[in-house]
Amino acid sequence: MSELNHFPEKPTLAAPAEKSNWGLTVFSIILFIGVFLLFFDHEFEFITHLVLVLIIHEFGHFIAMKWFGYKNVKMLFVPLMGAFVQGYKDKYSQRESLLVVMSGPIPGVLLGAICFFIANDMQIPWLLNLSVLFLFLNIINLLPIDPLDGGQIVKLMAKKRKDMFLLIFAFLSSLLLIISGFVMEVWVLMIFGFLMGVRVRNLQTKMQQRKELSEKNIAYELTYQEMTNEQYADLRSYALENNKLLNRYHKYSDEIDEVVIASHVQDLLVPPVCYDMALFSKILVFLVWILTTIILPILLLVLLAQEVISIEWYFKTPIV
Repeated sequence: MSELNHFPEKPTLAAPAEKSNWGLTVFSIILFIGVFLLFFDHEFEFITHLVLVLIIHEFGHFIAMKWFGYKNVKMLFVPLMGAFVQGYKDKYSQRESLLVVMSGPIPGVLLGAICFFIANDMQIPWLLNLSVLFLFLNIINLLPIDPLDGGQIVKLMAKKRKDMFLLIFAFLSSLLLIISGFVMEVWVLMIFGFLMGVRVRNLQTKMQQRKELSEKNIAYELTYQEMTNEQYADLRSYALENNKLLNRYHKYSDEIDEVVIASHVQDLLVPPVCYDMALFSKILVFLVWILTTIILPILLLVLLAQEVISIEWYFKTPIV
């Protein structure tokens, strides 16, 4: 007897339509610049440099996502915060995900170093300012703090999903951001840290859900498309039992929309990840990470300290 005779067929969920988001991207950039000008109206050159650095950084992520077939990829700027690129896949690859994460900061660091030496050799003040911003923002972004790119690298280097590790890592990152913001009196950083705390709570909820699903032997690491009707029935029952609003809607409504329940079932799913990184590849990623976050900055500082390269000309340049 076929599966359809035992379990009702799961609803078909329409995939989000692919659409261009460039209008929204341009609007977010204009808003980003406008808000910065409200607070720092005399720092137009710095703001333009900042936007340029962020655009190049995020374009690295954007191009990599497009290359690896991510869907609905979009770039957005958040005033006083930064920028991000968003997209999704039904199934993820550890190798591809690492390349996507590193494609933002690594080119940014290398470009910053190249601009630094060109600016110093040709004595171009604005290019030196731009190069320092490239180096600073991209190196900071590689620090092992969630949700920075460095934090994403730490999580992706794990052999398999470890919920408790991810929860503790997110909590410590949130705490570090709050403390750093307080010590340096950077209130935006503190606010971001508190927002991260909300994310920690969401991670805790997700971890509890996955623990309960595992105890009930209900599969959840799969895509909605490949899920069988039996697996859908199990997840549907769990969603109705544990979502109070959905349960109340189901209990008192004679014509419950099954697509609404199916969307909640889909939210319980964890996209499968193919852990396709060999040990050699992980070592290579680690070496590139250390090279860009530690060795390169130290090398530049040593060259400056030993006067192998000098930027005295920069401080003698008249301020226009």
